[in-house]
Amino acid sequence: MTSPWPISLDDVRAARARLAPYLQPSPLYNYPLLDAAVGHGIQVLVKHENFNPTNSFKVRNGLSFMTALPDAQRARGVVAATRGNHGLGIAYAGKTFGVRTVICVPVGNNPDKNAGMRALGARVIEEGRDYDESVQVAQRLVEADGLALAHSTNDRTVLAGAATLSLEMFEQAGMLDAIVAVVGGGSQAVGAITVARALSPSTKVYAAQATGAAAAHDSWHGGQRITRERADTFADGLATRSTYDLTFPALQAGLAGFVTVSDAEIADAVRLLMSTTHSLVEGAGAGGLAALRTLAPQLAGQRVGIIVSGGNIDEATLRRIILREL
Repeated sequence: MTSPWPISLDDVRAARARLAPYLQPSPLYNYPLLDAAVGHGIQVLVKHENFNPTNSFKVRNGLSFMTALPDAQRARGVVAATRGNHGLGIAYAGKTFGVRTVICVPVGNNPDKNAGMRALGARVIEEGRDYDESVQVAQRLVEADGLALAHSTNDRTVLAGAATLSLEMFEQAGMLDAIVAVVGGGSQAVGAITVARALSPSTKVYAAQATGAAAAHDSWHGGQRITRERADTFADGLATRSTYDLTFPALQAGLAGFVTVSDAEIADAVRLLMSTTHSLVEGAGAGGLAALRTLAPQLAGQRVGIIVSGGNIDEATLRRIILREL
């Protein structure tokens, strides 16, 4: 029987060793005001991946991929598809190591993220209606130009890079009763499962998706992988329509629970994080807190880690959230 686990703790530790010269650990903080807002006697430990270079945990993924890439492939260049944060991570790694990068994004993508990728030296191609169609564009460039594909999910070096944040969490926090992660492709959640299985088997990992982009959630509960026609959420980092080969079996085997959160709940979590942590958080980055508020009654009295996975929110969306239009 095929193992559902795409990476091991050794892979994660190897990724951390590769990243160490280029990336400092992100902070893990507790905020009493946030504890009070969540209630139920829960102590919330916030992993601030929005404080990283590129303001996202995906810089880990990009650096892990690029440091593991053979020189011959680096010389040909790298292509990736993204809604933004993965592309920023790949572009950052490309600039760090002098590797040509091409990033494929859907039409209408977050303009601030596009600008950030271009500022890091990437060529940005806007084509397709969503992330899944941008992946097809990237795959065409692999075939036409011989570029190395840095898939945001179906790559073990990418998953190992994402898992380094969970390794840091356990080192910083000590014991955690639970971790709540969000799922777009699943690298964040699978990283948490991998590290928890090895270092703290009693720690339960929960996941969340946006209600309008819940293919993995619905597949997990239904026991069969499905693809949706649309992904409708303002949280662009969660806007995927499919499940993925390397992550879905691990989500099936390792998650203690899987919930959905509405755009209104995500927006409320953005506002709450702004008022309690005084940091800028994008929709996907607030999804873990939104899910924790749903899960709070069953996690009463526990120490729970959440991951603020990114802070790359555009001004127009932020204004709508502040004005409670979302």
